[in-house]
Amino acid sequence: MEWMAWTLPTALFFLAIAVTLIGMGLLHMQYPSTPRIGILGIETMRGDRLFISLLGSAFINLAWIGLLDVPQYGALIICGLFAFCVFRWV
Repeated sequence: MEWMAWTLPTALFFLAIAVTLIGMGLLHMQYPSTPRIGILGIETMRGDRLFISLLGSAFINLAWIGLLDVPQYGALIICGLFAFCVFRWV
C-alpha cells in the first residue's frame, strides 16, 4: 500500500472516523435516536447530523486550503464549532 502514501496523520484521521462511527452505533443501540426537525426543515436523526457535519467539515477544510496560506488549526476550530451547531440545531 505504498502508493497510498499512508502517513500518521492520514491513519489517525481514518481511525478517528472509524471510532466515531463505532461510537455512534453503540450510542444508538444504548439510546435510540428519535427524528427531529431543525432549522433545515427536514427530519434528521443523530447519524444524519453526523454526516452533515462531516461533509460540511470537508468543505470547510477545502476552502481553508484553497483560500488561505496558514496552518489548518483554524479550520479545525471552525469545524468543531460547525459540528456543535449541526448537532444542536439541525
